[in-house]
Amino acid sequence: MDKSPTLVTGGAGYIGSHAVHALRDAGRPVVVIDNLSTGFRFAVPEDVPFYEGDIADRDLLARVFAEQGMGDGKGAVMHFAGSIIVPESIAKPLWYYENNTVKSRGLIEAAVAAGVPHFLFSSTAATYGVPHVSPVTEQTPTVPINPYGWSKLMTEQMLADTAHAHPINFCALRYFNVAGADPQARTGQSTAGATHLIKVAVEAALGKRECVSVFGTDYDTPDGTGVRDYIHVSDLAAAHVLALDALIAEPERSMTMNCGYGRGFSVLEVLDAVDRVTGGQIERVFGERRAGDPAMLVADSSLLRATVPWTPRHDNLDKIIEHALMWEKKLTELRTS
Repeated sequence: MDKSPTLVTGGAGYIGSHAVHALRDAGRPVVVIDNLSTGFRFAVPEDVPFYEGDIADRDLLARVFAEQGMGDGKGAVMHFAGSIIVPESIAKPLWYYENNTVKSRGLIEAAVAAGVPHFLFSSTAATYGVPHVSPVTEQTPTVPINPYGWSKLMTEQMLADTAHAHPINFCALRYFNVAGADPQARTGQSTAGATHLIKVAVEAALGKRECVSVFGTDYDTPDGTGVRDYIHVSDLAAAHVLALDALIAEPERSMTMNCGYGRGFSVLEVLDAVDRVTGGQIERVFGERRAGDPAMLVADSSLLRATVPWTPRHDNLDKIIEHALMWEKKLTELRTS
């Protein structure tokens, strides 16, 4: 196994911190950079080298690569740092292009300059916009409908062009709806005011919110509410480690792959599952559709499964909710201790 370090940007955030644990569990050395704007220092194990700073700081990146023995054909970058809230991207488009695209460009350039050979990118199903097919494959047209989706797709294109011109390969993983928390409760979704449905629902179940809003009940779905593919964050993190192995094994190959289970649940099915797991009843407030929300967004992840030996361990909605609930309770303890 290549024991060169992997730099995880945004490693104190939700998905990034799970990737840190997955890499460590696989015996890989890890380094984290995070500006802690939305991440939390407690999410990174104390023995992991941690640099507080922004990926736009080229001097900091050069120092990290030098101090950690990365570059000259060694090491990898897993890039999670960025902004992810769709409505915010519509209100602040230039900020999203700066934070997600311009800063990613600088990070890619820094990796190329140092000679870091592998790059994994946290992309999104938002690159597909409102697809007219389900499930969605990697050949489904990419027509984003908001700056968030465009900012991610632009970064994918930069990586593809860079890989043609320089000795670096990449894997862009397009996430569907990420949920849950580390089964050992080492980390989880900790951001206040998060918009992820399962996060919102478990907060409501614990009395941290008064209700859960349901946007749209007239979609062409079995119960009229939107259907999404919910993937456990630890299964997603495991996919990153396997994708890194694939990049190392085939340095001339780059990949873009969907990450999901290929099974969707409606908003009401998710809320029913939270009620079932908690034995309670969440108050539901029904409202109009949100602009741009597709009726159904489900992944075809057959390319991922054919490319790497990925076998999900937590493909169960109740289990996803149980882990999210366990973390939410621990988070309350962390914030009150």
